[in-house]
Amino acid sequence: MKAIIRIVEQAKKKPACIVLCEAEDPRVLQAAYRVTQEGIASIILVGNKSNVLRIAAEQFISLESMVVIDPKTSPLRESFSQCLFNLRSEKGMTLETAKQEVLKPLCFSNLMVRKGMADGSVSGAVHTTGDVVKNAIQIIGTKPDCKLVSSFFLMMLCQPFHHLKGGMIFSDCGLVVDPNAKQLADIALSASDSARGLLMEEPKVAMLSFSTNGSAKHTAVDKVVAASQIVQAKSPNLAIDDDVQLDAAIVAEIADKKVPGSKVKGQSNVLIFPNLEAGNIGYKLAERVGGAVAIGPLLQGLAKPANDLSRGCNTDDIYHVIAVTVVQAQQSEIVKKRAPELTIT
Repeated sequence: MKAIIRIVEQAKKKPACIVLCEAEDPRVLQAAYRVTQEGIASIILVGNKSNVLRIAAEQFISLESMVVIDPKTSPLRESFSQCLFNLRSEKGMTLETAKQEVLKPLCFSNLMVRKGMADGSVSGAVHTTGDVVKNAIQIIGTKPDCKLVSSFFLMMLCQPFHHLKGGMIFSDCGLVVDPNAKQLADIALSASDSARGLLMEEPKVAMLSFSTNGSAKHTAVDKVVAASQIVQAKSPNLAIDDDVQLDAAIVAEIADKKVPGSKVKGQSNVLIFPNLEAGNIGYKLAERVGGAVAIGPLLQGLAKPANDLSRGCNTDDIYHVIAVTVVQAQQSEIVKKRAPELTIT
């Protein structure tokens, strides 16, 4: 079974409540309708209510099973403003500024996640990645054991011509520009958790470099090796190769020659890139030349799921990211309720 199909099926087992702040975009409405009809998630749409209802009618999309909230008229405004002020006052935010910020659908949606009214959020069809990530970090915050929010792509290799089959995690390809050894270790540990939750298999991690098993000497290699050692100290049972070139990470015959003592043995399902430059090039090569399907960038390290979309995304992309967000919520055991008792008026 394809990895993305497994994710969709897993999402259906325990649907989560997902809030979408770009509800005036037809692509978002179409994806929201699809996941609702398929029982993947219950959906809260945040935006200008009259515009949302008008666009849905124009697109012949029924919102019958969804909740629509307009921040400007919501009774949650006051409590959300106070919550945001409490979170950001030490950074100089005033209560008056907080009252203005909560009128923005992106901010309002993430406050719903923070307050437990939704299990996760998806945005980025309209907003920039910078805005999505900044807002999520400031409002939702990071996991207690993680100081770094990073990103990953879920790469689908499911075509007959693919030598490798199934899903892989590529990280970080969209957020942390030049991680130090500690940050790179955090990325690898978060990506391993993402592999367990989404690929539903044990991670086999390759710390990518231009060196394999000490074959080159350079400070860039030293960083990767140091990161690997931090990971192994924190997760001693994790299968991980220290510094490894891509061919030895994914080809068993080459791994046998270059890394004879490897636990990964050329069967990596998690590729950790040394910096954003390599990661961004790597995932786009796999997508554009290798014919892989790239889902993401997805965020890891947050206290609750909040995922990003490409502004060039289509309805299928949004549908898949919603399903991923549901499974992430299941893994963090925060799915306790469906949409709150609100009605479309």
